[in-house]
Amino acid sequence: MTDSTALSDAARAAGRAPIAKVVGFLICVELASGVLQGYYTPLFSDIARHLSIRDADVNWFEAAQLIVSALVVPLLARLGDLVGHRKVLLLSTVVTAVASWGVALAPSFGLFLVAWAVQGFYVVWLPMEVAIIHRRTGGEERRVRGAAGLLVAGLELGVIAGALTSGALAESLGMRGLLALPAFVVTLALVAIWFGVEETPVLARGAVDWRGFRLVTLALGLVMTGLVMLRLLGPASPWPWVVVAAGAVALVPFARVELAHPEPLVDLRILRARGQWPVQATAFLFGVSVLGAQIPLSTFARTDPGVTGYGLGASAARVSVIIGGYVLSLAVGALLLHLLADRVGTRVAMVVAAVLVAVGYLLFLPFHDTLAQTLTNMVVAGLGSGALVAGLPAAAAAQAPPTHTGLTTGMTNTTKTIGGAFASSVFAIALASTGTVGAEATGHASLSGYLAVWAICGLTALVAAVFLAVVRPPSSTARTVRTAATAGAAGTVEA
Repeated sequence: MTDSTALSDAARAAGRAPIAKVVGFLICVELASGVLQGYYTPLFSDIARHLSIRDADVNWFEAAQLIVSALVVPLLARLGDLVGHRKVLLLSTVVTAVASWGVALAPSFGLFLVAWAVQGFYVVWLPMEVAIIHRRTGGEERRVRGAAGLLVAGLELGVIAGALTSGALAESLGMRGLLALPAFVVTLALVAIWFGVEETPVLARGAVDWRGFRLVTLALGLVMTGLVMLRLLGPASPWPWVVVAAGAVALVPFARVELAHPEPLVDLRILRARGQWPVQATAFLFGVSVLGAQIPLSTFARTDPGVTGYGLGASAARVSVIIGGYVLSLAVGALLLHLLADRVGTRVAMVVAAVLVAVGYLLFLPFHDTLAQTLTNMVVAGLGSGALVAGLPAAAAAQAPPTHTGLTTGMTNTTKTIGGAFASSVFAIALASTGTVGAEATGHASLSGYLAVWAICGLTALVAAVFLAVVRPPSSTARTVRTAATAGAAGTVEA
């Protein structure tokens, strides 16, 4: 059975509900994802006071959630291929809902931190949604790409709605009431999946490679922990480097086990294929800017130029204007990807998107003195970022056999998360007066630190554009013949 036949059969079997209806319910899920990502940001200082912790301890929220996200996505993504993408979407939403209620009700910092970390299960939502749409449409790239754009637009609108809502209610509701609202929204998303999304047929078969899971958990856990330590302790301490190196070494036995396993958790042969690895590499490089650059942007905008000679001296309200413009441009970029790809092709459209990200951040090097300049730069970067958020999982699915759509779409999130964690550590050091995060509380970062952040974001985006431009994916015919032969030999596709 070829890829196209398997996908067509799956699409017919899953085609009882109109695809527009399914996408509509999935947009509801992405709205909830956006609320989770935007709602808490204006409340972090209030949360710190609620938990009787220092503002600096809020950094642990991001670190804990990044680690959990990086660890769970490979397992959940592969489970989606083996047991059904809807089942994994439903399971991850249940876990996220329970964790969100835990965030609202946690009586101590420790329990709050655990609940906040587990809430990171939501990162698998978009990859699973793209896999569901890919399966239901028979892998028709244009429809998958268009639906992914709508999902990302819904995500960004959720970010804006969440931030505006929490800011408006911060002084009128108690902290438990404030924190209960996102939990309620996620619970509604669970209802939307249960009633609005039907399961798609499972094309892959086999069992979970638990040995591979243990090894990848060890490797990723060490790498992510080392990056967090690097951010907290600074580059002068040897311990972060030791932990990161141990994680890198642990990848060697993991790779050997996966290459020898007939049904690996992470199929490295697929990920290193000519059409797949540029997408995954782009996701890693894209994570540098989309996940790592937002806190530096906020602190730069709040810096008083009368004291430091640079910065915007912006109030929280003016910073929200910059962030709001950036998020809106993400939504517009996600929607424009579909239109641009229809004219020039998906690969060229994603190259253009990566170049826009690069241009937006490199514009900061000469132009960073006014609100108008900053907002212009962020809108340019946001247009490209929105297109990449929508395009990466869709491109990964298009270059994968139907038995591994969940894995490949999920891995774009894992690699993006690792890239963001790496950037977060490097940027924190670049911006700290003495090389540690704690210095940010006692002194302003130097302008050269901000310039380094923007240069890294721009250059990594340019490298991603080069990968996407130079490495051409194999033709769909060649890919179908090759993956069909591989599937037939391994017995992973049902006839």
